[in-house]
Amino acid sequence: MKSNKVRLVVIGNGMAGIRTIEELLKMSADEFDITVFGAEPQPNYNRILLSPVLSGEMSFQDTILNDWNWYEQNHITLHAGKTVTRIDRIGCAVETADGLTVPYDRLLIATGSNPIMLPVPGIGLPGVLSYRSIVDVESMLGMAAAGKRAVVIGGGLLGLEAANGLSLRGMDVSVVHLCEWPMERQLDKVGGDLLKEALEKRGLKFYLSRQTEAILGETAVTGLRFKDGEEIPADMVVMSAGIRPNIALAKSAGIHCERGIVVSDTMQTFDPKIYAVGECVQHRGQTYGLVAPLFEQAKVAANHLARYGGMRYEGSSVSTKLKVTGIDLFSAGDFNSGALDEELLLQDSARGVYKKLVLRDNKLRGAVMYGDTVDGPWYFQMMRDGTDVSELREHLLFGQVHMGDSGLGGVSSVANMPDTAEICGCNGVCKGAIVNAIVDKKLFTLEEVRAHTKASASCGSCTGLVEALLANTVGGDYSARPSKKPICGCTEHAHQDVQQAIRELGVKTIRDLMQALSWKTPDGCHVCRPVLNYYLLAAWPGEYEDDSHSRFVNERVHANIQKDGTYSVIPRIWGGVTSPSELRSIAEIAERYEVPTVHITGGQRIGLYGITKENLPRMWGELVEAGFVSGHAYGKALRTVKTCVGSDWCRFGTQDSTGLGIKVEKMTWGSWTPHKFKIAVSGCPRNCAEATIKDFGVVCVDSGYEIHVGGNGGVKVRVTDFLCKVETEADVLEYCGAFMQLYREEANYMERTAPWIERVGLAYIKQHVVENKAERGELYARFLESQRYSQDDPWKERAAGKDAQEYTPLATIE
Repeated sequence: MKSNKVRLVVIGNGMAGIRTIEELLKMSADEFDITVFGAEPQPNYNRILLSPVLSGEMSFQDTILNDWNWYEQNHITLHAGKTVTRIDRIGCAVETADGLTVPYDRLLIATGSNPIMLPVPGIGLPGVLSYRSIVDVESMLGMAAAGKRAVVIGGGLLGLEAANGLSLRGMDVSVVHLCEWPMERQLDKVGGDLLKEALEKRGLKFYLSRQTEAILGETAVTGLRFKDGEEIPADMVVMSAGIRPNIALAKSAGIHCERGIVVSDTMQTFDPKIYAVGECVQHRGQTYGLVAPLFEQAKVAANHLARYGGMRYEGSSVSTKLKVTGIDLFSAGDFNSGALDEELLLQDSARGVYKKLVLRDNKLRGAVMYGDTVDGPWYFQMMRDGTDVSELREHLLFGQVHMGDSGLGGVSSVANMPDTAEICGCNGVCKGAIVNAIVDKKLFTLEEVRAHTKASASCGSCTGLVEALLANTVGGDYSARPSKKPICGCTEHAHQDVQQAIRELGVKTIRDLMQALSWKTPDGCHVCRPVLNYYLLAAWPGEYEDDSHSRFVNERVHANIQKDGTYSVIPRIWGGVTSPSELRSIAEIAERYEVPTVHITGGQRIGLYGITKENLPRMWGELVEAGFVSGHAYGKALRTVKTCVGSDWCRFGTQDSTGLGIKVEKMTWGSWTPHKFKIAVSGCPRNCAEATIKDFGVVCVDSGYEIHVGGNGGVKVRVTDFLCKVETEADVLEYCGAFMQLYREEANYMERTAPWIERVGLAYIKQHVVENKAERGELYARFLESQRYSQDDPWKERAAGKDAQEYTPLATIE
């Protein structure tokens, strides 16, 4: 039986097309039978966040906007990886390259744009890449692992983000740009020069006012030649010279196109059954390449597809923010002043701050901000509203913080914004909507606000404002709120309070610490005692005496208790490398104690399961005699260092990953940490040791070692953040020790590295471990010092001179 639903076909599974569907589902969820075609094989993802994926600050999974389940839950048919090759306007159907035909009642074209590839000799050589999709990013990452030198053609927004990402991946990067300064469409010369200087300090090279004549090489890229004859070397060339609306399909169907698909204010093409949104569209002579206008278009298109008909798209004012960590840049409106305009300027070279406001008839027309961009959305809102700034001129340059009733202020800029002020330009979310969501839904974290409002979920440039709204609405520093909860009912103190008190008061016993902090329960409880024990152990290695009674049962018995009351024993296998004699020893011990199960663990070790409590000391003793130490599979400690065979055996191996893994494990074993800690070393970017889902991961490349941190392979998988690239094994050991020590000293007890990094931010980790060499050395030294006292094998201590009857601590374990 034929459905009465309207058959809507969407060509394009990108941000504009899917946002239109999201808006449509809010209005008329049950009226449409929706089919989506996407040329890429992935679900809908945030193309804006490709830059942090390239730089290693995010994983591709973090960019997914709507996963596969979303399409299924909303009864949307998705044809991923299928390209529509023909629109039959007479028969009202679309056809794909593989012969699939799907009829439509309404058609939405959202084909986006294509990167401009300069028509120069050598453009087809392997190693010449565009920068528009996750496939491009994966290609760049693959080449970055093998090559050393990259040239990015184009000093605009995307080009600089690509250059920065490749630089963070360890490449020597040059930017070639036709104009006198980078981002000339968004910045004036002063702002552009400040940006160039900041990026040069990060290692980028600039070739400005230069034109490419040819890309050099025979079978692959070897370099670039300019019009003036100068040549520079390159292993990779990234084209980022702009985009062009993808209108080929629409033109072939006879839909009216100029630079883009021409649409009306209702986002309708010249064919009344066909709508278009996004970068492929031309509206009132304008095309747009930023996400905010595309989402405005999506809302209007959905409104008319749902036959509400009350909205018009009248064009967009746009603002720009560079997505390079540590660089604050904001631009909006027309910042090139004319004869009728006035300029307000502020420049503080010492602080690296520059502001330029352009006024006409006491109204703000444009703004450029570098180094201090917190007031960017406020200026942008005034531009859109046409606010008369006559009464604000005296303090306008100094921002909204000075706009209190007295003109001197002290009130935060976000608090002064009206509820109608737009916070998130990408998703059109105003302050009032965010505040209402925080209050009504009891939100306390940035992630919760993103999930409920989409604010800060696209380009991320408004994250600071959303955080400020959270702080202003819920009170205090919202980002610390979860960790400010009391450790347990025995105290009002949070984790940070206790850590700080230990350092400042110099207390070195649990009882003294409880007395100093006025613990409600004199002896504490099963929740707080392990916490206090760990913090004291981390603060005073060699001085504090570990309290075994304040440890979890597994750590007290140095074995994992199983569901039947028996235990597992897992000896340490250095880097996963063993020998026939070691295997023979384990086999003989397993036979002697009639071990029910011998299991190869995921961490490349051998687990012996089903050991009775009374047999533990004797088994420990025999393992110690055979040369083994505890694998700490039971503890909040270093668990494993997983390796692949690396360059010793593998034809793809670039370094001795096995040997390095063993060195890392011998340095770090026995270290107590806030939670379990896992390490891996992979011998090449194929990553067989799964280094990018470990707490600390090393990926070997030809030119050295990539260091990754904060991964998690458990129930909630988290891919690591790229920390840095180093050249030697000694560097790897130093960075590993420094990172572990920072984690040991500052994370909350029972907090894995993944949530810790998400809480404090990767930039914070880099500041202490990467950017400050002296501090890194101090952290590493403290780690090595603590290891002097922690690398005493607990099996050896407990088994020495004791048989089952003499080992009394086991008898008292609950």
